[in-house]
Amino acid sequence: MFHILVSVPVPENPASSDMLPDDLLPHARAAKGFMPEAEGMLLHRWARRRLPHGPALEVGTYCGKSAIWLGGAAREVGGTVITIDHHRGSEENQAGWEHHDTSLVDPALGLMDTLPTFRRTVFEAGLEEHVVAVVGRSEAVSRWWSTPLSLLFIDGGHGVEPARADFRGWPQWVMAGGVLVIHDVFPDPADGGRPPYEDIYLPALASGSFEEVDAEGSMRVLQRTRGDAGDAL
Repeated sequence: MFHILVSVPVPENPASSDMLPDDLLPHARAAKGFMPEAEGMLLHRWARRRLPHGPALEVGTYCGKSAIWLGGAAREVGGTVITIDHHRGSEENQAGWEHHDTSLVDPALGLMDTLPTFRRTVFEAGLEEHVVAVVGRSEAVSRWWSTPLSLLFIDGGHGVEPARADFRGWPQWVMAGGVLVIHDVFPDPADGGRPPYEDIYLPALASGSFEEVDAEGSMRVLQRTRGDAGDAL
């Protein structure tokens, strides 16, 4: 089983804050990615609240923009952020799609490779001690996972099958009182793609294990109110 033991020497009730420290904010703004700053603030605030209780895990690293918001919280209050990605790009990042970035293509292979950019982003932000990268497909890693999570942030592939795989593999590991944060939730089809809404957000609420406690833009925060890590939803 994929199990991580994390020691978290932090105060019980750290002061809450939306904003990153001044030295990290420019790095978050400059990093490649698609997260508006207000949503980053929300993610940072909830990471500060939850990291004293256990590790946070991000599904969908891309180039590290959201990892700075999460890692900044870990630097402030203690704890560890694990971020998972195969770094070959989601469907929407491939050639011919709206979010394709040719600067992220490995010229030798002709394939997307966001890992070098992510590593540079985290290094330049000084967060390598707080953010742990796991390189692999979300579904493959989740089959071996067994560590309770205080915060789970799902921002992986936005196709139907990747979203369903993320829901099958990860929300069960959110501990009682922990939070599931989902990005790109669009109740109105005119605003964006459906899978994060239809295949993660709605099933999590329908399970009866989570209730919505916060939102900003397309980001939703659901808190686990029934069951504990490892229990089937």
